[in-house]
Amino acid sequence: MKIVGLTGGIGSGKSTVAKMFKELGISVYIADNEAKKLMNEDEIVKQKIIALLGTDSYVDNQLNRPYIASIVFNDSSKLTQLNAIVHPAVATHFDIWKNNQGGEYVIKEVAILFENEGHKQCDHTILVMAPIDERIKRVLKRDKTTKEEILSRINNQWDDTQKIPLADFVINNMDLEETKKQVCEIHKKISSQRGSNANLSFC
Repeated sequence: MKIVGLTGGIGSGKSTVAKMFKELGISVYIADNEAKKLMNEDEIVKQKIIALLGTDSYVDNQLNRPYIASIVFNDSSKLTQLNAIVHPAVATHFDIWKNNQGGEYVIKEVAILFENEGHKQCDHTILVMAPIDERIKRVLKRDKTTKEEILSRINNQWDDTQKIPLADFVINNMDLEETKKQVCEIHKKISSQRGSNANLSFC
């Protein structure tokens, strides 16, 4: 089974694109969501995070995300160390998940796919892009945050100009109908090698 890595900066719309692939019958693994579950439920991961960032990392046995974000997005060393705890656990979880899926390929959505060289474990990669101003506008509408916090997160990710040369496919996500067309084209190209049983609901 092929692994198709899907990535894009915060607010680019990679989750929207992931949903489109899901509508086509493709199994989708959202790495950030699974990472949050592991950070809340895996005792070994939790103890490592507490050792790194302190007991305030959890409140009522739940991950204190604002506290952690306030540290790691202002200290690249701490972010690197946190990633070194979480990413191997997610990789193991993904392998187990993938082996239980059907179909020709799966989508693995990862926010920092290229930064962590995760693309090297993928058969294909898709980069979702949108202008910075649009991305900020989307995140402000979606999350309880500030422009400064969003820019801090953006600055901890690679610029799109660094990602484009590593991507097999690039989706410019500004218009939903146009994005759907791009998703369909990519799906057909990936599937054409062996044929596909996916539900082409909007292609």
